[in-house]
Amino acid sequence: MARKEEHITEEWLEDESEEGQLAIDAYQDEDNVVLKAPIAGVSIEDLEISITDEVVTIKGQRRNEADVERQNYFVQECYWGSFMRSYILPVSVDAAKAEASLRNGILTIKIPKQEKTKTRVLKVQVG
Repeated sequence: MARKEEHITEEWLEDESEEGQLAIDAYQDEDNVVLKAPIAGVSIEDLEISITDEVVTIKGQRRNEADVERQNYFVQECYWGSFMRSYILPVSVDAAKAEASLRNGILTIKIPKQEKTKTRVLKVQVG
């Protein structure tokens, strides 16, 4: 089994053309759709966020500044290179009012929901 894993690892190390995926959490509160993504090691200059009324796209690049030759790695599980993630928004949003922030390596994007998609609780009238 070790030889098979070694072969797979070597192939992965040699393939620099593939773009990486970005893990995200997406949820809603009463007023916003919120996306969170861990992007530690990505500088602001290497990050691009585009938002339409239907899709959020996050593109970036994580640069490996270590000067280590490939043959000296035992394992390389951290992804270095370009990545992209698009997420189709499940509700209508106001893309023009979206905000993004970065804190402790976590990117947070808040996109206000359109008024028509906010949850409204109705009280039942008696009589």
